[in-house]
Amino acid sequence: MLCGWFCAAPPASAALYKWTDANGRVVYSDQPPPGDVKVDTLKAPPPPANPNAVKEMANKEAESKKQKLDAQEAAQKAEQQRAENAKRLAVCKDAQAQMRQLAAEQLPLAKLNEKGETVYLDDTERRKKRAELETWVRANCPPG
Repeated sequence: MLCGWFCAAPPASAALYKWTDANGRVVYSDQPPPGDVKVDTLKAPPPPANPNAVKEMANKEAESKKQKLDAQEAAQKAEQQRAENAKRLAVCKDAQAQMRQLAAEQLPLAKLNEKGETVYLDDTERRKKRAELETWVRANCPPG
């Protein structure tokens, strides 16, 4: 069986022969050439039968690399989202704790004014701050 450029690969156990014919073409075959021709026995299969095999392999490799990069980006985004969610949850817990303090009217709450003096919150100010916190918590925190 003689073949030119488009030759199917022989089974792995078969020998492969290479020689140059009378017209100067390189020939690969799983059968030795007839007559007295200088022949090389090859261990590797001939060039791929698909002329686009190298290009297709490069495309597959590029796509594999792209998939790995996309997966890394997705993992980074997921980690960043997880960190943002954890931070938001901590802020929500702080706001809810402040709301509980403001609701406990028997507990005196104080703040420092611009002069650095201690000023106690009256009931009106407590209710106003608590309403502001409740609005913020409803808008920014998960229920519960």
